This record gives sequence, C-alpha cells and structure tokens, in this order.
Amino acid sequence: MELEIPCNFTPRHYQLPFMQAMDEGYKYACLLWPRRHGKDKTAFCYLIKRMIEEVGNYGYVFPTGSLAREAAWQNIDKTGFRLLDHIPKELIKRKVDNMMFIELKNGSTLKFFGSDKQISVGTAYKGLIFSEFALQNPNAYLYLRPVVLENDGFIIIATTPRGKNHFYDLWQMAQTNPLWYTQKVTWKDGGVFTEKDIQQERDAGMSEEMIRSEYEVDFTGLVGAYYIKYIDQIRFDGRIGFVPFDSTARVSTAWDLGISDDTSIIFFQVIGNEIHIIETYSNHGESLEHYAQVIHSKPYIYETHYAPHDIENRELGTGLSRKSIASNLGIQFTTLPTLKMRLQDGIEIARGLFPRLWMDENKCRYLIKALENYRREFDEKHNVYLERPVHDQYSHLADSFRYMAIAVKNLRTSGMTKERLDELRRKAQAGLL
Repeated sequence: MELEIPCNFTPRHYQLPFMQAMDEGYKYACLLWPRRHGKDKTAFCYLIKRMIEEVGNYGYVFPTGSLAREAAWQNIDKTGFRLLDHIPKELIKRKVDNMMFIELKNGSTLKFFGSDKQISVGTAYKGLIFSEFALQNPNAYLYLRPVVLENDGFIIIATTPRGKNHFYDLWQMAQTNPLWYTQKVTWKDGGVFTEKDIQQERDAGMSEEMIRSEYEVDFTGLVGAYYIKYIDQIRFDGRIGFVPFDSTARVSTAWDLGISDDTSIIFFQVIGNEIHIIETYSNHGESLEHYAQVIHSKPYIYETHYAPHDIENRELGTGLSRKSIASNLGIQFTTLPTLKMRLQDGIEIARGLFPRLWMDENKCRYLIKALENYRREFDEKHNVYLERPVHDQYSHLADSFRYMAIAVKNLRTSGMTKERLDELRRKAQAGLL
C-alpha cells in the first residue's frame, strides 16, 4: 500500500525552503512567520515525516496545555481538515485523548503539552516543536534542549514576535549561528493576504502595533506596551551605551520590594538636567540584610533611597515595618506617595522622564528588556486590554523605574556641569575610563 506522507499537504512557496533545509541536515530551525501562514501545519507535517523515518519520542510544545488541545489536538482548518489527519490513519497504533498522545505502529510517539506546567526531562525526545514560542515559558526550551541534543535530534521554533523578549534574544543568536536555519516571512512575502485584507483589519479596529507584530513580524510592535517606543527613541538618540559613574555626584536608589517576588533596585544619578541610570540589581527570596549588604558594597555615596508605601507595612512576626528594619541596617528610606497615586498616573510620569534619561547598556540590560516588555494585560474573554500591566518577570524592574520617575519628578537639577559631562564622554570614547 502506498501512502502520501504527510497526507493532504503541499508546501507553499515560502514553506518549501524550510522543509528542504531540514532535509539537508539542519537540526535547529527558527520560523518567524505572520498570523495565518501555516506555521503549525508546516512544522507538524515535517515532524510526521521524521516520526516515520526515525523511530523515537517527539513532542509538540505550546504556551499552555489548553492551547495545545485547541490549536493542535482538536484543530480543524477552513477546509474542514483536521491537523492530526495529516498523519495517515493506517500508521497510527493508538491515540490517548486525555493525554494528547499518539503512538505509531513503527514505535514512534508524539506528545502535545504546554510549557506552563512542570516539564519532565525524563523522555528522550528525538524532535521538538515549540509553537508560539514568544508566549512560552522559556525554561521549557532550556530544560529540553539538552535532551534533544543528547539524542541527536531536532528543534523547530515557530512563532510571531511579542516584543523584544526571550524569543528576540534567541532570534538574534540564531541568525548568526550556522547550526540554525532562520526564516522571516511577512504578509507581503507570503501572498496569503492582500493590501485590502490588511486594511480590513485596520477598519475592524486592529491597531498599527498589532498589525506590525502579527503581520509584519516586527519586534517593536508589542501590543499594549507602555514604554517600547520610548526605549527605541533613546536608543536611536544614542542615550543607551556607556554611562559613567560620576564620583563627584551622589547616587540615589529606587526600590520595588518583594517577599515571594523579586526585589529590584535601580541606582541613578541626577546630573544637570539628565537622569543617569548607572546600574540595577534584582534578586528574590532574600532578606533585607542581603540587599543592605549589596547597597553597602558599592563605591557610592548615597543621596536618598526611595521605596513605595508598602515599605511601612508592619511584619506579623516582629511588629516592625521593613522601613524600621532597613534603618537598623543603615538604609534610611524615603517613602513615596504611591498610595495616593493611580498606577496610570505613575506610568505617565515615567513616560515623561525619557527625554532626560541615559542608561548604561551593560549594567542595565535587564531593565532595558523589562521596559521593552512592560505591557497591558489582555482580557481574552472580553477581547479588551485592561488598565493594568501584566505581572511577570518584567514588572518588578519596571515598577522600580516608575518609582524612580516619581522620586525625581520635582527634584532640582544638580551635579556636574555640561562641560564636565562632555569631558567624561570623550574619555569614555577614548577608552580612558
């Protein structure tokens, strides 16, 4: 009996190069494709081919298990064809619905799962697909990559961008790594949509940011982002780079204090009319004693340490506030009026700070990434953006930045003169600092 492998799939002109590259020996592929351009169908059909050619365990990873079921296990395309039906039914030994598991008659297995749950590294995967990787927990990739490497397998990452997050970092790496096949396709390249189709999306209310992200696969098109365009502007202006610590000026800090969450600290100086962020520090699960040691280990003379209103909350065990505990550790906090201020007002104050801002590119790289990815939460049930930010790994440093902006809003300009600042920059460029 002759079977078509995979069933009912003819690659489009932009899909074929990926299939050919993998057949020619690439073990890693990164597909940056727009919405509705067949990322999952193409990657899945290649995976089927490999399952039949090489007996092994294979996995298909989505941001969540529920999305794996909806977008793959139960997926039906516009023609009524199921994604799973690309596997010839004659080759299937068994399917386990509640586990989203398939075993072929040759012994190959396929498991669909989400990166939102604890990842088991006990399975010896021969091949993995990460779908919508920009929305995933990146730890799943970090945990599973060595497993695939050990088994001389392959990894395919297929996604549209969601700002300059972990996928952006991986994409930058992959483009210069000869072991990776990378392919960027925009809606203009694919031929799936026309100008009229994109205009209809605009007319239906889709923002230009979402069009850039979803159809033009633009990393700067993060929908609902608070600060990304401001970061792009100061980078364009050359205000992200080497920012020297001025030993003649005092340093202030802005804190976002967590208990189970991260505690983040921004170190900054007010230089003339400019705000220089010279360093950041973040950690979690540590006591105030730890952060006091960090503060005192720096070669800085401090001006003011700023913290939000919860620094004055009393701890149940001691009855003391963290402000009092910090004072005993040699840190005198100034409490910001955050309790009386709306979050959105604080974000607007932070936006107004960018024209005065300089940031050290190396010592503030996590802050830069946090500000690029700080965005509004999306309510999928009502299909609207909420007036509050997503609480994730980026929000703590972004909160510290907001507190810093509130702190400096009414400060007088001080510190070095413009001439002294220009002299430092010239020395930095000459490698004398």
